[in-house]
Amino acid sequence: RLPLGPHRSPALGYVVEGEARTYFAGDTGLFDDMDKEVGPVDAALLPVGGWGPYLGPEHLDAGRAAEALARLAPRTAVPVHYGTYWPIGMDAVRPHEFHTPGDEFVRLSALRAPGVAVHRLGHGESVRVEVAR
Repeated sequence: RLPLGPHRSPALGYVVEGEARTYFAGDTGLFDDMDKEVGPVDAALLPVGGWGPYLGPEHLDAGRAAEALARLAPRTAVPVHYGTYWPIGMDAVRPHEFHTPGDEFVRLSALRAPGVAVHRLGHGESVRVEVAR
């Protein structure tokens, strides 16, 4: 994707396999058969925000990410892709797009996917995914 002009490549995500199976959704939006295409995962890193003219209409927000979480049903989830790279002065114009997506995802996930442990991490924090054997 270039800073100017149309989208020239689709958004995509990755499943990383090791001791745990982790889905990093990248800029992926909701799609039919998401649970089948991604497969069972232990952890899901889901974008819950973002800003700018180049994200595209299907980019996940907190609500669509909570729906993705309900479809995927991992053991653990972490909201990502919000609260960074914010232009100076935007707090005065659209503070809700920067500050609230993580909290909103936690709230909506509790309603739509109550069995998933959601970890809203602060800068520099981490979480270890324990895999059931």
